[in-house]
Amino acid sequence: MRNTKKFFMLVIVILALVLSACSNGTTSEQAQAADSMDNQESSAVDLASFGIDCSEYSAEYAKGPNGEDAVPASDVTLSDAEIAEIQAGNYTAALLWAGAGEWYNGLTDGAKAVFEELGIEVVATSDAQFDPAKQATDVETALALQPDIILTLPVDPVSAAQAFQPAVDEGVAIVFADNGVDGYTAGDQYIGIVTGNHYGMGRGSADLMDAALGGSGEIGFIFYDADYFVTNNRDFTFACRIAQDYPGIKIVAVSGFTEENKTEEVASAMLVQHPEIDGIYVAWDVAAEGVIAALRSAGRTDVKVVTEDLGANNDLDMVMDGNMYGKTIDLPYDIGATMARMAAYKLLGKEAPSFVVVDLMKVTNDNVVEAWNRALNMDPPQDILDALAK
Repeated sequence: MRNTKKFFMLVIVILALVLSACSNGTTSEQAQAADSMDNQESSAVDLASFGIDCSEYSAEYAKGPNGEDAVPASDVTLSDAEIAEIQAGNYTAALLWAGAGEWYNGLTDGAKAVFEELGIEVVATSDAQFDPAKQATDVETALALQPDIILTLPVDPVSAAQAFQPAVDEGVAIVFADNGVDGYTAGDQYIGIVTGNHYGMGRGSADLMDAALGGSGEIGFIFYDADYFVTNNRDFTFACRIAQDYPGIKIVAVSGFTEENKTEEVASAMLVQHPEIDGIYVAWDVAAEGVIAALRSAGRTDVKVVTEDLGANNDLDMVMDGNMYGKTIDLPYDIGATMARMAAYKLLGKEAPSFVVVDLMKVTNDNVVEAWNRALNMDPPQDILDALAK
C-alpha cells in the first residue's frame, strides 16, 4: 500500500513538472510570437489587384454615369417669377425611394419643403426595401395617381429601365438621386441626377482615418463588392487617397461584401487574419454596425472605424468614444430639395443640368449635432444628446 501511494505521488510530481514545462514553453512561444508580430511590418496591398485604378479618382468631382460633368447644387435656382408660375400649375409629385431610414427621411423632408413652397402636392411616398420588383410595383401604384413628378432612387440600374418606362411613356418629370438607369439619357428619359460629392466623401474619410491613427498605422478596407456607381466612387477614392497621400498608413487587408448584414463575419475574419490592424474603413453606416459588433466581440477597443453617412447607433458609439471615430456625409435634405427644384425646371421648360452634386461634411463627436441638423433637418436622438451632455 505504501509503495502504491509512493508510486501515485511520483506520478503526480512528474505530471506537475511536465505541465509546468509545457506551460512555460507555451508562454515563451506566445511571447516570441507577440514580439514577432510587434516587430513585423505588414505589406500594403496592391490596389490594382482589386481593380482599383487610382488615376480614375484624381478629379475634384466624379462624372455622371454617362460621363456628364458635375455642377454644384448652388447653381440650381428658381426666380420668384418661376416659383409663381409653378404655384399656379396645381402639380403633384410622388417620392419613390429605394429604402428607408434617416437618410431617406432627409430626402423626403428636403423635397417636401421645396414642393410646399412651389404649391406641389405630394400624393405618394414609398420604400422599395431594396427590392427591384417592389420598386416596379411602386411605380405602377404611383402612376395610378397621375403625378406630374417622380423623385426616386433606383434600386437596380438594369431592371429600373423597365420599371420606370411606364412613367417615361407618360411624360412624367423624373429626377434620380445618386444612380442613373442603364440606357437612359439625361434630358430624354429623365431630367438629371442629384447626388453627393462622393469623391470628396472618400477623401474626407481618408482624412478622418489619418486623424484617428495620428498619421501612422495599418488598416483594413471593407468595400461594397458590387457595381454601384455612388458607393464604388466613395470606397475607391478613400483607398486611393490613403495610398497616395498618407504614406504612414497602410491598407494591409481588403475584403468585399454584397450583403450589409454579413459585415460582422467579414470583419471577424479580417481581425483573425490581421490582428495588427489599427483601423477599418467600411462602405456605409449600417454596414459598419456589423464591424463594430465584431470589434466588441473580439474586445478590440483599440481599433478605430471610419465610414460614410449618419446613423443613430454608430453615432452614439462615436460620441461615447467607442470604436467609431468619424464619418463623412452628404446632405440628403439638400439632395431632396435640389431634386424638387430640378423637377420644376422640367415643368417650366427650362434646361436642367444633368448631374448635380451637393456639399459634404466630416463628422466626429465634436459636430454630430450640427451634422444632424444640417443633413437631416433634425436633432440626433435623445440618447446621443444625453451622452454628449455627460
